[in-house]
Amino acid sequence: MPSLTRKTTKTGTRLRVLATFAAAASLTLALSGCTKLETHSPSSVRNAADAQAADGKADASGTQARAGGLGTVDCAHTKCIALTFDAGPSENSARLLDILKEKQVPATFFLLGKRHIDTYPELVRRMADEGHEVASHTWTHKILTDAEPDEIREELERPNKEIERLTGERPTLMRPPQGRTDDTVHGISRELGLAEVLWTVTAKDYKTNDSDLITERVLDQSSRDGIILLHDIYDGTVPAVPGIIDALKRRGYVFVTVPQLLAPGKAEPGKVYR
Repeated sequence: MPSLTRKTTKTGTRLRVLATFAAAASLTLALSGCTKLETHSPSSVRNAADAQAADGKADASGTQARAGGLGTVDCAHTKCIALTFDAGPSENSARLLDILKEKQVPATFFLLGKRHIDTYPELVRRMADEGHEVASHTWTHKILTDAEPDEIREELERPNKEIERLTGERPTLMRPPQGRTDDTVHGISRELGLAEVLWTVTAKDYKTNDSDLITERVLDQSSRDGIILLHDIYDGTVPAVPGIIDALKRRGYVFVTVPQLLAPGKAEPGKVYR
């Protein structure tokens, strides 16, 4: 595996600074003018799918999603939670995948393109091969709400193409950098077949390498149908993962990918979920 390059280190530092600013603003506040971010919870997606099924309008896709990944889980009747990791792959990702494999836990990876997907293609393949959901976090971590439409398309389409080339599967999910999105981003995501996924739990691991503190923050915020945001590019995060998994399992949680969390519903392109 390639060693961590100076450029990759700079990327991690830059992301740490950007994320610190992002943490200051709540994602529920107005993004521009009087427009507020409309998000959809996992339970609302499941309930809508169940209502469609009751009306005889459902297709087989819900069952497929429920059975995907590392086992069949029905989150309508199970205390589910999703682990998600942003901004990889990195030199830490192989160890993370080892941990997830050992503990039989699926995760959702929102991958960066430049200096990540193109540096660690073998890890992208491994994520897919081991049953994890592989998704996009843009190509260069450009803030999409500050970009022109053509730039937004480029940021989203480049990782899609590379992930599809490496895994044979085109991503259906993306996470906007800093969680910043707007109607333009929604529209372009819809064109590209991408749903946007935010989070409900953040350890702010971009601000600390203290693994015990990262663990404490995740456990304090976790609840049913939660979406946990972590970054495997930072040194303190991967060492925290075994303790997070063990503690949440003791609390009765079952780990799932984001699509499993929504099943039998499916994330719709252009909509935002958390």
